Formats: sequence, C-alpha cells, structure tokens
Amino acid sequence: MKFDLPTGDNPIDQLKVVGQPLNRIEGPLKVTGAAHYAYENHEQVPDAVYGYILGAAIGKGRIAQMRTDAAQDAPGVLTVITAANAGTLGKSEFNAARALGGPGIDHYHQAIAIVVAETFEQARAAAQLIEVDYVKGQGRFDLAAERPNAQIPKTGPDTDVGQFDDAFNQAAVQIDVTYATPDQAHAMMEPHASTARWQGDQLTLWCSIQLLSWSKRDLSIILGVPPEKIRLISPYIGGGFGGKASVLADAVLASVAASQLGRPVKVALSRPLMFNNTTHRPATIQRVRLGADRSGRILAIGHETLSGNLPGGPFEKAVTQTQVLYAGANRMTRARLAVLDLPEGNAMRAPGEASGMMALEGAMDELAVALNMCPVKLRIANDTQVVPGDPSRPFTTRALIECLETGAKHFGWDQRPAAPASRREGQWLIGMGMASAIRGNPIRDSAARVHLDSNGIITVETDMTDIGTGSYTILGQTAAETLGVSLDKVVVRLGDSTFPTSAGSAGQRGANSSTSGVYAASMKLRTLIAERMGINPATAEFTDGQVRGSGKTMSLAHVAQNGTLTAEDILEFGKAREEREHQTFGAHFVQVRVDAATGEVRIDRMLAVCAAGRIINPKMARSQVIGAMTMGVGGALMEELVVDKRHGFFVNHDLAGYEVPVHADIPHQEVIFIDEVDAYSSPMKAKGVGELGISGVAAAIANAVYNATGVRVREYPITLDKFLDRLPAIATSS
Repeated sequence: MKFDLPTGDNPIDQLKVVGQPLNRIEGPLKVTGAAHYAYENHEQVPDAVYGYILGAAIGKGRIAQMRTDAAQDAPGVLTVITAANAGTLGKSEFNAARALGGPGIDHYHQAIAIVVAETFEQARAAAQLIEVDYVKGQGRFDLAAERPNAQIPKTGPDTDVGQFDDAFNQAAVQIDVTYATPDQAHAMMEPHASTARWQGDQLTLWCSIQLLSWSKRDLSIILGVPPEKIRLISPYIGGGFGGKASVLADAVLASVAASQLGRPVKVALSRPLMFNNTTHRPATIQRVRLGADRSGRILAIGHETLSGNLPGGPFEKAVTQTQVLYAGANRMTRARLAVLDLPEGNAMRAPGEASGMMALEGAMDELAVALNMCPVKLRIANDTQVVPGDPSRPFTTRALIECLETGAKHFGWDQRPAAPASRREGQWLIGMGMASAIRGNPIRDSAARVHLDSNGIITVETDMTDIGTGSYTILGQTAAETLGVSLDKVVVRLGDSTFPTSAGSAGQRGANSSTSGVYAASMKLRTLIAERMGINPATAEFTDGQVRGSGKTMSLAHVAQNGTLTAEDILEFGKAREEREHQTFGAHFVQVRVDAATGEVRIDRMLAVCAAGRIINPKMARSQVIGAMTMGVGGALMEELVVDKRHGFFVNHDLAGYEVPVHADIPHQEVIFIDEVDAYSSPMKAKGVGELGISGVAAAIANAVYNATGVRVREYPITLDKFLDRLPAIATSS
C-alpha cells in the first residue's frame, strides 16, 4: 500500500479499539514469568552451554601476549576463543567498534576473549585465569582537549540562513552561553544477552535486539554468512533505549562459539561490562547564541556542538531541533566531531534532541531573564508554522502554542515567583521551570502479515519488537479496529526475522510505522474476505466480528471455514514525507525545592503536555512519557559516566556508581495529550511520543533550579558541588 497524501476517513477513524486505554495483551505473560527473554529459552535449547566475555583492561593499545592455558584447563571449560582462533570477523557499518578486539585494542572493555563452559560460574571463574600482557598506546580521552582536531561530520553539514553574525552583533539583547552534557548510559534492566544455535549452516539467534532487519544485515557482514542463513528471534526486550539497536559482542561471540562447539551457547554481559563494552550517549559541549529585540523577537539564533566518538562513529546531532523549533531570520548551526578512544557513542533515547534541548532551552530561559519576560510568552512570541528559512515547507501539525498555554494554565504557572530565590518554605527554596519539547516524527516503510482462521481469530505477524513500549497491544488494536473485532480476537506475534520486515523499535518511529504496516495488511485482508464473500470490498462493513455488504451478512469465522485467509502488505511512504516537516511538539513544567543549606534538589511535581498526533493507546503512551520524564530527571540531576582521562574508561560502570532515579526521586507526574490527528503522517494519523517525553525535561529542571536559587548551572548533571557555594544565605532569626 502506498501512502502519499492525506485521504478521507478509514476504518481506524471509528476509534472503537484504537485510541482506547487498553491493558497490555502480553501483560499476564510478563507478570507470571511466562514471557521468555533472550537468555531464558531453556526449552528450545536444553543443551546450551555458557559463555563469559573478558574485556580489555586498557583504553588504547595492543595485546602483546595472551596466556589462556590455565583457563582452558579449568573445570567445565569447553573452549576459549580469542582473535587468534575466532576466524575472520568483519565489522558492521552501524557500529564503530569491533565486536572482538585483538591484537589492537580500540577501547576499554572491548571484548578480547570468550570462555565457554558447562555452567556460567565455571566460565566466569576460568575467565579470571587468563593472563594478558598489554602495550599501552596514547589514547584520546578528553573531549575538550580534542576540540582543535575536531572535524565536520560527513552526515552533519553546517547550516546557514541569513546573516547570523551581523544580526547577532546588532541585536539589542544578546545571550552567548556554553553548556556541557556528560556521557550517559542506557542502564536498561535486562542486560545484553543472546543464545546462539547452529543447525547445519543455519544460525538461529535468540537476542535482545530492537532492530532485527538491520542486525541480520550486520551479523551477516560480521560472520560472513548469507543473511538468508540467519534467523533472529527477539520476542521480548527488557528495555533498550537505543542501546540494543544493533548486534554487539554478546550476539557475535555467542554465534562464533556455538559454531565452533556445535552446541548452543548463551552469553549475557555482566553489568560492569555493559557500561564500557556497549554503546552510550556521548558527551557534548554546546555554545548557544541568541540575539533578540526588546520585545523578545529572536533576530539571530546560533547553535554549535562538539561531540566525540571512535573513528567512523556517528556524532550527537544536538543542533537538529534548533533548525526548526523557533522563528528567526538569521540562523546558524555547526556540528563538530572529535575522534576519541572511549567506548562507542551511539543512539540513546532522543539522540540529538535530548542533549541539544538541555542547552537550547537553558539559553532560552536566560534570554527570558535578560528580557524580564515570561519564558512561556517568549516561546509563544517566536513560534513559526513553517520551517525557518523555508517558507514553502509547512509543518504537518504544530500545536506548540497550545501545549505551552495548556501546560501553563494546568500547572499554575502564574504562581511562579518572578524573582529568583524569592520563595521559601522553611529551609527550602522553591522554584518553577519550563521548556518546550520537540522530537522528529520519522517514519519508515513497514510490513506485516495477517491471518484469519476458521475460529474467527486474527493473527498478526511482523518482525517489529516490543522494548516495553506496548507494541503487542497497539498492533493488536490496529488489526482489531480495521477488521471489526474486539482485541481478544487478535493474536500478535512479534520479534522474528522470518516475519515481514517492519521499521523496528528506534527513533520514535516504531509505533506509527509498524501500526501502519499492520493497517496495510489488514486492509488487504478485508479485500480478500470481501472477494471470498462475493461482495464489493469498497462498501463492505466489518463490525462485531461480522461482514456485511450487498445484502449478505457473514461472520469472519464462517468466511474462513474453508481455509485460513492470509494477507501480507507493506506501507510505503511517498510524497507526504517529502513536502512537509514532520515533528512532534510539547511542553514540560517542573517545580523543585532546593535545600538552602545542603543544596539538595528535590522535585515536587512535573507536567508534560504532548502533541503527537492520534494517541493509539493513551495508557501506554502515558507510560512512555512518564518513563521519559524520569530519564530526564536523571539527565538533569544525577546521570554521568565519569571518564578517567588518564586510562580511558568510565569509572562508575555499574548501577551502584552510575546513579539513576528511583521511586523516592520521582513525584506525581502528569501527562496531557493534545487532541490532534496528523493526516500527513500515516493512515493511523498518529506520531511517535516516547522520545518527545524526554526532550526538554532536563532543561525545565535546570531552569526551575535557577528560579529557586538564582544560580545558573550550565554543566549537567546539576550536582550540589557546582552551585553550593553560590546559594543565597539562610536568614537567621535573632
């Protein structure tokens, strides 16, 4: 099915099932332990053995000698695989790091060996017996120090509209500030894990991977195996956030070991290994310049960002939102990428916007202060309904002003203290902050297969994954709505690369894209059903498990009485993606309290207002947004991978040292969805929302801290050591 331009009503618009806050259909499986994850498929592979990965102990250099005899002779050990006996391994295009290092070492904790034994404990114990002699190299571990050597990324050209320098220099009010964001870890609950089994030349890999089609392609390149000989199975994923978007060391080395042993091999990364061995959100240094007239109208907006990565790795696109969020005739963005020998930087929830908004929305708050203007009104004054610098390119929908006004009214923004550090409750300083939210609405072609059997049951099949987002349920809702049945009549099967190729779970594209693929297949099935009944597909009515048309009425079960009907289709996006700008918008409001004596920051309440097209399932969308808001709290106040700039590794590489928010850190969170549909986005008229919920949150918290204390912190996270000595003095009574 081709989707070019908006069409009239379709079955989705009935909103009998779609749009309803239904419970997860796979929920009972998860709470009873019946949902088996990548490491838990004991029934399929009862004879599996266990692999344990050893990571490099240096950040850059080479292995001079590795002694594995003691490990090989340890109890239960079946094999020890290193670069010397692993065979030829390629390198995928998606990842900058090699899955197996040696003799050269690209980064700290790069995998250099896998020990396979009958039990996990035996493999782990034997791995400690491997002796490695290293020759340390001169590594590049300091982002700021590498700024002079940074280059323009191949995929991130500079942008210029108008005359930025002249306009900024002539502006009545100027803001020129630099913000820094740290390296951050995905810290998902489920570790990276894989189970590999070979049957002849056919590889089956049970894995925790978000994008099966990409990963099948990459694994084929790495192993030198034709893609048709690889099957990936990823039915349930315990959190990913982009960190499981591709094949990493666990998948590659499990596959290699299983091939050599002729037995299935299970590999799960230990928690300390995950932080340095896998990918993370890279640190940035960002300079934002805003020039405005006295009324608050932005005349010049410039945003420059620096990030680092391994050679060939991607850059953090922290300037993306600045190109489209606010009006301004004179604009400039610059992105630079420095080569670092730290573990690989790659996608993490809202890559680009999450980091970029931490700087841009902080700078906007600073502009509001300089203008003595309400931060909400400043943003409203600089709204635009077309892409700045390209008036011929409108947004599909843009309800930013509605989000800002709705949020301000609901949150009680008029109670915000205008003067910083002016509201106290005992020893606590109270402040409010806000920020706009924006995140792209990317769509990718997505396919599905739908069956109707003689019991009237609809079965959906697609390689789409569920990373905790509710994919099972919203895909079931889509098929149920389109074919006129209740959700309990739909079975959804996901996460198998033998199923039709979907967009996968990444970049806020999964829900809208994959439901569109199911919609296309379901519409095709409607046609097959109508044709079997001998009625006109265009006028057939599907409702309550029955089909009506041309004076006939028949149950779906009866239609399939003589054999299952199957339809497969792909939703292909055409001109609708090219002619308009596809974005999601929102606003975040936060109230904080700061202890005037200790600098402790506590969050009192949070509100997110989101305009993200049709909300397919409000209950699950809310869960996504409050999860994103929670990650935003972490980014604002605590999350930071601390770099040892001497030896090139993240020091706090476990959940004891890398702090993430816990229940006690998070107050009541509210989410409001603006009622909108986006006919240009997809047949579902929906958009993504899971990453919109994090974009701007950290800045809103930082702005609230400023409002509470009068102290501006531009280096995230906002820890007390960065502002304690600048807090206002505590008044004492005589």
